Amino acid sequence: MSQSSKKEYGKSLFKGNEEITLSNRALAFMVAELAKYDLTRTEVDAKGAAYQEIVGANLRGDRGQYFTPRRAIKLMVQMLDPKPHERVFDPACGTGGFLVATIDHQLKRFKGEADSPSNNGTTEEIRDRLADYTSRYLYGADFDPFLVRASTMNLMMAANAEGNIFHMDSLAFPNSHLPGNEPANKKIKLGSIDVLMTNPPFGSEIPITDPVLLGGFELAQRRKRGADDSFIPEVGYLSSVAPEVLFIERSIAWLREGGRMGIVLPNGILGNPGDEYIRRWILRRCWVLAVVEVPVEAFIVEANVGILTSLVFLKKKTQNEINAEDLGQKIDYQVFMAVAEKAGVDRRGNTLYKRNPDGTEVLEEIDVPESRRFGNRIEKRLLKRKVPIIDDDFPSIGEAYKEFRKNNPEPGS
Repeated sequence: MSQSSKKEYGKSLFKGNEEITLSNRALAFMVAELAKYDLTRTEVDAKGAAYQEIVGANLRGDRGQYFTPRRAIKLMVQMLDPKPHERVFDPACGTGGFLVATIDHQLKRFKGEADSPSNNGTTEEIRDRLADYTSRYLYGADFDPFLVRASTMNLMMAANAEGNIFHMDSLAFPNSHLPGNEPANKKIKLGSIDVLMTNPPFGSEIPITDPVLLGGFELAQRRKRGADDSFIPEVGYLSSVAPEVLFIERSIAWLREGGRMGIVLPNGILGNPGDEYIRRWILRRCWVLAVVEVPVEAFIVEANVGILTSLVFLKKKTQNEINAEDLGQKIDYQVFMAVAEKAGVDRRGNTLYKRNPDGTEVLEEIDVPESRRFGNRIEKRLLKRKVPIIDDDFPSIGEAYKEFRKNNPEPGS
């Protein structure tokens, strides 16, 4: 591998002694094949999907890691709508799905601003702005060094910038022993993040049992139910806690007051009687913005796990708001609730299309660009095509949430 490549793309991708081990013939063939395509104008989402398809089978680990369905990722980004000045963080970033979707979200915004009559931004200026945004406002962390590099590469493909991906244990932060802890502690201190999105590793098969680590979490403390039906902390800590529970607490700690987060959680946390203390802990510290149940087919097809989950959206309360509620000043507010029944695929991964009552597919007319060459001249035109509509509830839920917020402003200051 050339020294110029290492210098240009930094230590986060390549180590000092790494070299390309492909033969010159194989490398020449690959370069020749890829040279036919210009990916600079390709949608970020398409590049991310292709990248995940290539690396996915090789990077799934044994610590509860699996990739978040792309439909769920896009919906979470759409609903949280991170602004260009907001710091976005994923403490269990995997291959960077939420971060790349955020890049795509901002790219659409930047293009829309450039197309306005008052702005004459060029494609190159939009790319520079996107790279600057990625370098300054996007952050991720993961325990697995291979996923850290995969995520960094994914951001590089999407925005031509590395972003800020740290190799560290987010649950041990700010005392992680891994090398990313020190730079992360300088850039993303607890209480500094505007928008957090994550799909943490979860499951009873991978509990956190380190007593030193558990001692730093309120949700790991032993509790008993009081006479007034409250939960009273006791001396000592639980011997083991599922990682998703600790990720809830650590994620909220990372948010600034008024910061927003979306997290993928197993439905048990939202409904099991034994997890009531977790729900009460969350409600005291956060406003619940929305809860969206995800169809199991989405995770079966894209993550190869059959688990019932929901996307939970929270907004961190200010200390004054917490104090006021502790004194009895309760505030009623509306919470957006939705169930995605269809994810565009069945359990086998076959695409599902919307159908009429008689069973025929519902069609929509779209414009399809076509280019034809006449000598040295290329003629471009739009053709009308009728195509079936994918039966996917996620886009309509995103639009419904947007309408919901028009009539129901976010609670809190």
